[in-house]
Amino acid sequence: MAHFDLLVIGTGSGNSIVDDRFSHLKVAIAEEWLFGGTCLNVGCIPTKMLVYPAEVAHSSADSTHLNLQTSFNGVDWPGLSHRIFDRIDAIEADGRDYRTNRLDNVTVYPDRVHFTGRNSAQTASGDTFTFERVVIATGSSPTQLKAAGLDWDRVDTENYPVKTSNSIMRIPTLPRSLVIVGSGFVAVEFAHIFSSLGVEVTVLARGNRLLGNHDHDVSQAFTQQFSESVNVRFGVEVESVDTADGVTLTLKETGRAEGADTSAVEADLMLVAVGRTRSTHALNVDALDATTDGDRLVVDEYQRVMSSSGEPLDGVWALGDVCSEHLLKHVANAEARTVQHNILVDVGLEPTPVSTDHSVIPAAVFSHPQIGSVGATEEQLREEGVDFVSSTCEYGGVAFGWALNAPGFAKVLAHKTTRQILGAHVVGEQAASLVQLFVQAMAFKIPADKMARGQMWIHPALTEVVENALLGLNFGEDGR
Repeated sequence: MAHFDLLVIGTGSGNSIVDDRFSHLKVAIAEEWLFGGTCLNVGCIPTKMLVYPAEVAHSSADSTHLNLQTSFNGVDWPGLSHRIFDRIDAIEADGRDYRTNRLDNVTVYPDRVHFTGRNSAQTASGDTFTFERVVIATGSSPTQLKAAGLDWDRVDTENYPVKTSNSIMRIPTLPRSLVIVGSGFVAVEFAHIFSSLGVEVTVLARGNRLLGNHDHDVSQAFTQQFSESVNVRFGVEVESVDTADGVTLTLKETGRAEGADTSAVEADLMLVAVGRTRSTHALNVDALDATTDGDRLVVDEYQRVMSSSGEPLDGVWALGDVCSEHLLKHVANAEARTVQHNILVDVGLEPTPVSTDHSVIPAAVFSHPQIGSVGATEEQLREEGVDFVSSTCEYGGVAFGWALNAPGFAKVLAHKTTRQILGAHVVGEQAASLVQLFVQAMAFKIPADKMARGQMWIHPALTEVVENALLGLNFGEDGR
């Protein structure tokens, strides 16, 4: 039976762990799917390579707010798809080949793996082996939708008209119509992409607004603007699905929105985007004596998986979606750096373990409008009884906003006494970039007033919307 010094399960962010410093270790890497994981193959990267053309198409379809007469005349979908996936597939293939054929100390198992004991595992093909250390980085997958008539085993297959984010970007031709089930970031990003490229899109939301986990002002503004270009039905859920000719969905009310339209929806294709499920179900983590919270592996600040007794399991780490409360690629990358370092501590190449800092975690939604957010929402601060102040600057309040002539705003929340930024939210053009200014201030603990007046802000850049939001914070007696 083969024995390894290190087993890595999953090749998303987990693939970054093994470098030249591990050359003296015998390593096994198990990957049942695509090298590079979700982000490279079906997530962050290809979607953003679609979002940018979609944004150009969206802008060209109607530029009357800029006194321009423009139009959108169509998309070369096969060409666009090839441009994206020819690059991505080459990266996936090269990563697989590098690990499989170019590293003498690495053995790749292109198969599903489950644990058979505290230090033993077996592949779905029957190979068994033992290990000293293990990193679990299996990520997450699209959450299944339960509805009468929906055959989940056929979802994402070639001739079945129901897709998830795993396959929707690889369809050979654009459908005439698409119904999207879900109201989170995956749903609204794909809705923006396909509607901008000329597909008739309907979004089905269970609640009365989109992106309901965001700050209320953000969710409300996004919902209003998004609904101007995409048909959204609020307060409905899918009761049954008929796939005899495209898809026909029967709906029922959720009771979460007034005036819900439950008439049947017909479309060529259906996209299920109702969330993500962490990939722990097939691992048999009970054999490790690992603790889970629902489908999430529980880890400590050093990314060590916790045992049922509440102590960290020696030599067992996890990272990314499978253990994190934040299903974000940049969080997984940060956790991978922690795991990598702490394994090197375990083998004597580094002196002191490090922890992952989860105190400041930004996120973005690449739809229309774009959203960038970090930290607490106003609702969270009120619920926690925090003494805070808030300020919002509309895009129309700065010169570059006049040039854009489109809605948007930056909202900042700060502690009234310490003046530390507690949360920030940007809606509109360049939001994902603008929010990084707030991220830096929070990460380096720069007080809001110092962030506002301790530097020069380029005029008339859109960053002035951040400056003015900071300047608008009123901390008390001195007025600022």
